[in-house]
Amino acid sequence: MTYLFFKSLHVIAVIAWMVGLLYLPRLFVYHVDAKPGSEMSETFKVMERRLLKIIMTPAMLASWVIGLWLAFGERAVDMSADFWFHAKLTLVVVLSGFHMALAKWRKEFEADQNTRSARFYRFMNEVPTLLMIAIVLLVIMKPF
Repeated sequence: MTYLFFKSLHVIAVIAWMVGLLYLPRLFVYHVDAKPGSEMSETFKVMERRLLKIIMTPAMLASWVIGLWLAFGERAVDMSADFWFHAKLTLVVVLSGFHMALAKWRKEFEADQNTRSARFYRFMNEVPTLLMIAIVLLVIMKPF
């Protein structure tokens, strides 16, 4: 029962993290069009900061901590045979790197120093979707 409870918490944390990873780049798309220093720009700054610090980062940390506990706890993954897990873990590391890139870009917006276009952020908005699809397929199908 404890294992299933923590597995449920892991799924909840991953969902919360993914929501932020999908929403923050979309906020950046709109923030690009706001004049630096304007009321709209300042509102976006608050929204972006709160999303990252109150939802995304705690959800990412919970996903990692609980996920590692699930992977290496009493029902540990067989590291010598479960190559799907290595692939999944690699993609989660990439997703975490994307999270850190978003944090860096948010700081640039905070300082009114963004140099990227709305098109760039639209493209970046697709990255977590593609990674999520690959991770879910690996977890459910365990292809190798």
